[in-house]
Amino acid sequence: MIDLEGHDLSALDKEKINHPNTGALILFARNVDNPEQIQALVKAIRAARKGDILVAVDQEGGRVQRFKNGFTRLPPAICYAENPELAETAGWLMAAEVLSVDVDFSFAPVLDVDCGISEIIGNRAFALEPEQAAQLAGAFVKGMRAAGMAATGKHFPGHGAVAADSHLALPVDPRPLAEIRARDLLPFRRLIEQGLEAVMPAHVVYSQVDDMPAGFSKIWLQQILRKELGFDGAIFSDDLSMEGAAGVGDFLDRAQLAQQAGCDMLLVCNNPSAAEQVLDKLPVTLNSDRERHLQAMRGQSKIDRAHLLKSEKWRQAAAQILQLTETHA
Repeated sequence: MIDLEGHDLSALDKEKINHPNTGALILFARNVDNPEQIQALVKAIRAARKGDILVAVDQEGGRVQRFKNGFTRLPPAICYAENPELAETAGWLMAAEVLSVDVDFSFAPVLDVDCGISEIIGNRAFALEPEQAAQLAGAFVKGMRAAGMAATGKHFPGHGAVAADSHLALPVDPRPLAEIRARDLLPFRRLIEQGLEAVMPAHVVYSQVDDMPAGFSKIWLQQILRKELGFDGAIFSDDLSMEGAAGVGDFLDRAQLAQQAGCDMLLVCNNPSAAEQVLDKLPVTLNSDRERHLQAMRGQSKIDRAHLLKSEKWRQAAAQILQLTETHA
């Protein structure tokens, strides 16, 4: 999964999009202006690929919402703890608006349990208690699916108990596995039981379990996620350009280790030369399970944007969520 530098595709962008190793593209705030521009950009991306490509975005709400102009401003996830009846509505609204510009999915929801320690998670978490976090995230996912969007639970097995930001450093969580199982894994377990389509692991070392960050760990991804929890969906690495990934080697090392650990798709963002290095040097491989996992992430409904904005369901949902956002602000 690669990214773009601007609002339009350059000749180099088109070349990278059509590379045999490219499977997806993620859009950031720097790439977008308004819904019409996003639709035109996504159309150009799909044309440049000359085949299947997934298009994604981070559209959680709160601090992490890339599409703003022309989209309903969503509150941080913690707001649903006091307004649980709106979690499903918010999931549907987010997904419907994103699908209406032909973007396949948003990396949501956050399944981290807030422990009052991590500033990078904080109010991105649905709750301080794992059962409540699972229930609210489950309702949000139910809304996403009603709109036709697959869900991605992040950041496995839980980023909420470390203070360091894995964008800037490599956090270490020293807790024993039994404590992580009892608390942090519970939302993942519950949503996997409900058919969760994808998971994104954390760039965090859980030192009582493995010396490798979770996204590079066969113990976490194969033994615990796949076997113990029975997960049979897609595994997306977190961005391999983040500082939390730097300790395992150069970009090719990171990509190979993440792939060997079990990641189906590797994100290399905000570093064009690194993305080019991984595209060119990582062997192109075929894997039927990987293709099956990723195919499930494709947007399941083509929502006409004009029709959506005229619908009473959208009007009611947008008004309710906007009021919640303004109340929180």
